[in-house]
Amino acid sequence: MTTMWLVTSAVIKFVFQVPFLHALAIGACAAPTDPVLANAVLKGMFAESHVPLRLRNILIAESGANDGLGFPFLYFAIYLIRFNAGHAMGAWMYATWAYQILMSVCIGTLVGYIARIALQYSERFRWVDRESFLSSSVTLTLLLVGICTILGTDDILCCFVAGNSLSWNDWFRIEIEDMGLQETLNAMLSVAFFIYFGAVIPWSEYSEANMLHPWRIVVLIVLVMVLRRLPAMVVLYKFIPAVRTWYDVLFAGWFGPIGVSAVFYAVETVKQLDEHNVSAGQVQKTVFPIVSALVFGSVLVHGVSIPLVLMGKHVGTTMARTQSNELPFRIWSRRPKADSDNE
Repeated sequence: MTTMWLVTSAVIKFVFQVPFLHALAIGACAAPTDPVLANAVLKGMFAESHVPLRLRNILIAESGANDGLGFPFLYFAIYLIRFNAGHAMGAWMYATWAYQILMSVCIGTLVGYIARIALQYSERFRWVDRESFLSSSVTLTLLLVGICTILGTDDILCCFVAGNSLSWNDWFRIEIEDMGLQETLNAMLSVAFFIYFGAVIPWSEYSEANMLHPWRIVVLIVLVMVLRRLPAMVVLYKFIPAVRTWYDVLFAGWFGPIGVSAVFYAVETVKQLDEHNVSAGQVQKTVFPIVSALVFGSVLVHGVSIPLVLMGKHVGTTMARTQSNELPFRIWSRRPKADSDNE
């Protein structure tokens, strides 16, 4: 994730010629791999047929973890914009790591563990009906979001850790595996978000007056899609046990979608700078349009990748079958002609 953050920030600085600290703040928004879009790619008939389980598991875990771990990267840049280097590093260590991150991990672990024990006892003694049992994860999520909002900690990371703690012994996952509730809720919320996101994309902001000329946006999307993840995966794949073949490298390096979390971090950036009356040049004006363009490009590019792969395989299979059907005719036409054929 650190590599994705630095590469994205470098591309933003190169394309828009903004100060590097400002590019770090904007790049931190687009660094995390979105679990919603990753889940759409890593589940279904294509993934089950073509992507090994070991690769699916590590990509799902990565997208869930770094979705919440985007906070340190974002606040590192924000603190450097607000304070001098010494003050910024101190605030980053105790406010971000010690309070937001560590506190979120502790709360998520404790609440998830208590919820798992309580659900196991309730299920054993028939104290809970099936409907309430299935909706317990949603209730737990709302509870954690409320607690983290009150305390000012990282609610995304807290929910991820609580989910791991809840299903640590795999009991909860097995219980709800065939119910389809989680998949239904995920699909409904995803559709609702992307309808909303499509309605709020600031198309009018993409002009030369805001440094956001359309050609810059196109160059940004192309460079980020190509350089953000794939080169690092090619270099480091030998240190990742789940990534074994070049097919794994290409798949894991390409499918790192940018989505819901990027929009959240963009809004959080503007909120933090405005609340503390920090003038950060073009960051407040450009962070949301730039991140929105990256999310739009990621949804478009990664959304059509699977259909294009399937189409390519279908065309290749069709051509192979056609050639195999024509092979006997070609062999027959090249045979030595007998005298009866010449008459």
